[in-house]
Amino acid sequence: MVCIINRMIPSSIKSFLFQATSIIPLVFFRVVFGGIMLWEITRYFSHGWIKRYWIDPDIFFSFNGFHWLEPWSGNGMYYHFYALGILAIFIGIGFLYRISTVLFFLAFTYIFLLDKTNYLNHFYLISLLSFILIFLPANRKFSVDALLFPHIKSDWIPNWSIWWLKIQLGIAYFFGGIAKLNADWLQGEPMRAWLANRTEFPLIGKYFEQEWMVYIFSYGGLFLDLLIVPFLIIKRTRWAAFIIICCFHLMNAKLFKIGIFPWFMILATAIFLPLEKLYSNHNLTNKKPFQFSKLISYGIAIYLLIQITVPFRHLFLKGNVNWTEEGHRFAWHMKLRDKRSKVKFYIKDNESGEKVEINMKDHLSRRQLKKIGGKPDMLLYFSKYLRQTGESKGLEDFSVVVDAKCSLNGRKYQRLLNDKIDLSKQQYPLFSNAKWIKPLTTPLKE
Repeated sequence: MVCIINRMIPSSIKSFLFQATSIIPLVFFRVVFGGIMLWEITRYFSHGWIKRYWIDPDIFFSFNGFHWLEPWSGNGMYYHFYALGILAIFIGIGFLYRISTVLFFLAFTYIFLLDKTNYLNHFYLISLLSFILIFLPANRKFSVDALLFPHIKSDWIPNWSIWWLKIQLGIAYFFGGIAKLNADWLQGEPMRAWLANRTEFPLIGKYFEQEWMVYIFSYGGLFLDLLIVPFLIIKRTRWAAFIIICCFHLMNAKLFKIGIFPWFMILATAIFLPLEKLYSNHNLTNKKPFQFSKLISYGIAIYLLIQITVPFRHLFLKGNVNWTEEGHRFAWHMKLRDKRSKVKFYIKDNESGEKVEINMKDHLSRRQLKKIGGKPDMLLYFSKYLRQTGESKGLEDFSVVVDAKCSLNGRKYQRLLNDKIDLSKQQYPLFSNAKWIKPLTTPLKE
């Protein structure tokens, strides 16, 4: 693997990665990251989400390989979020930076992995960025650490410290565009339906039901995601591209309820700007490059190789990923589809054939009820939970049957799963299609 990566990285790129550059953009990112994370954590307290998401539910939809993770008992989740808030402050001010970034990454990723119900692409991005920050020298300027330990002070950092962040943000943008290259999006769905429900939008809302506006939004979002990073890198187009991306995120903040994401992305994307000019007057051409490190180069290369390949995994599976959900997560499929569902679970007596409907509200929170319907892996998980519950009550010869119907992007409702099988005895394959998921055959409305 190391030999392959070594051949993949040209010497010119290796030299570029270890050139000296100003630390100011990295300090800016550190402060922004800590500040936005603190804001997000306070929102969880003010909205009562900690109790609603991690204390009240009876069941948590764990990720594969992380079923052993469970929420803290008692008031533990509140203490956990208090700790996250303190760590966010420490990162922002650069205090005990290395320890703080490691603990923040572990603590945030822990809550991210507890329940698929709460999966959001920007939470995934935050987890990745907090991991990257562990390895960056972001505390060597304008930090408490630099005051306490003057020997770490520096105006300079190697280029890779900034470009690792830039490339990670670029991956989120680019693959968000790649995901839009599907037949529904190119035909204006679900943007057509979303805009039709938001005609009260200031100034331009009155045009939201016009076809030309639908296609401006659909194709504008597509090309912006695909091209914004190259235009941010090119000096001549950098500021224009930044203004456009700011307008894009501000419009998203107004159109959709997506929390901190637009504000975080605006501030995070600012690292593409020449922020060092706001402070530093150093002549970079006179600063010697940092010593080349194979460990750093190969480590970053392996990380980026994983990030580039994972979003493509659904291409090796049959079917529409927005329908089957196989390969949908961790692929930057952001605000891409409108999926509605009608789901009923039954306990079937195999001897008599009698079926009893399960009241899902007795087991799931309101948020879980809203999220579970169109996601086969979560329906499978819940069916196995019902089997365990039934067996604990003394039931023996029974099946868990699921009647799940979904509508994708305005299509007529179609059956999502095979309703003739005992879903609780099925498995969710990692590298192939689940045979119990029915393929999408209903055409898009014209």
